[in-house]
Amino acid sequence: MTLLRRVGFYLGGFSIGLVILAFFLSGKKTSCEYGPNARVLKNIRIKEKNYDPLVQQLIDNKTIDTLDIYNVLSSGDVDFDSSNTKLDSCKTYTINGVSNEKKLQLFVENCDSIANIKRIKVLQ
Repeated sequence: MTLLRRVGFYLGGFSIGLVILAFFLSGKKTSCEYGPNARVLKNIRIKEKNYDPLVQQLIDNKTIDTLDIYNVLSSGDVDFDSSNTKLDSCKTYTINGVSNEKKLQLFVENCDSIANIKRIKVLQ
């Protein structure tokens, strides 16, 4: 069997395997979030959120919207240097992001079953 024929068989089997994987994984909610930034953001996103009274006042005054908070939690960057991840009960994270041309900085306390959004800064 020549090398060209072996490569052909390999590529044929590989492509069939990719089609089968695409078929089985197409309907499932699978994600490839392995980096520390993506894992922290996903962990905060899936939990129930509790807003501090000052944050709730910003939402009520329509200074920021809950969609802005969600956008930052979806595509923001966790600043691990200013975050406190050494705590046992509730770790605190600083998340920077942009939503609707507003630069926001969220201060989130991530507990076991709830995420407390403590403070929001609108950066210029």
